Amino acid sequence: MPPLTLYPAIDILGGRCVRLKQGDYSQARVYDEDPVAVARHWKDQGAEWLHIVDLDGALAGAPMHLDLVKAILDATGLSVQLGGGLRTEPDVEAAFAAGAARVVLGTAAAREPELLAGCLARWNECVAVSVDSRGGQITVAGWLEVLTESAFSFAQRMARVGVRTLIVTNVERDGMLAGGDTAGLAGLRAALPETRLIAAGGLTSLDDLRWLVAAGVDGAVLGRALYEGVLDLAEALRAVREAPPEAPAGVEKPADGETPPEAESLKEAEASSVAEKVEEAEAPHAD
Repeated sequence: MPPLTLYPAIDILGGRCVRLKQGDYSQARVYDEDPVAVARHWKDQGAEWLHIVDLDGALAGAPMHLDLVKAILDATGLSVQLGGGLRTEPDVEAAFAAGAARVVLGTAAAREPELLAGCLARWNECVAVSVDSRGGQITVAGWLEVLTESAFSFAQRMARVGVRTLIVTNVERDGMLAGGDTAGLAGLRAALPETRLIAAGGLTSLDDLRWLVAAGVDGAVLGRALYEGVLDLAEALRAVREAPPEAPAGVEKPADGETPPEAESLKEAEASSVAEKVEEAEAPHAD
């Protein structure tokens, strides 16, 4: 197994394979009418996993395309990581019944701790949580609502309650071909060394993937870069197998007991954000 697992993304909207820009549904671009054919293509290129998001389900709050997911699994036999609209235990159970190897909780994990606890008790490591952020804050409900909790704090909280896999997406980079959020990923890797981290959002080049290998990130979701032909999946798979596992430039391994510098900077940014909110709340307002 390569040091970095690559997950070609299949985002489903209206039964078609699409990509969004920065989570904006009004900017959805259709890349193929047949997600099953797309899945077969990624298998032919060497994929072992797929990252499937039911965008209709994310909007509706319940999965809408489990039949299509099952058709993809029947056609390819690949392992599937599935998210979008999984906000009740029966829906999670239905996703596993459709053949998903791993489910991804987002809104449910942020808002319903009892549901998350129940899912972890039943399915343990097969349950992942998405850490989707805008401006450093968690975003939920199909990326349409931004919460006050920071992505860094949320990720730490998820790790504390037993989540073993986090899928980390900087929504502002997603679909923009602008490169990954190296600072955020480095901070989370340093703070959560035992958690499986899967990066998403903006990953564009082989150098982006080599950086992830060197940083010790466990997986990468690839979307627009594959669909636009900027990245070739077979070439990317070869690159991550050959990438040397060296410390990436600008990231130093902390000494035992020392607070990682990337984590410290994220904590400082979080504290600054909270302080600004407090100052705004305490400022006098005109009647």
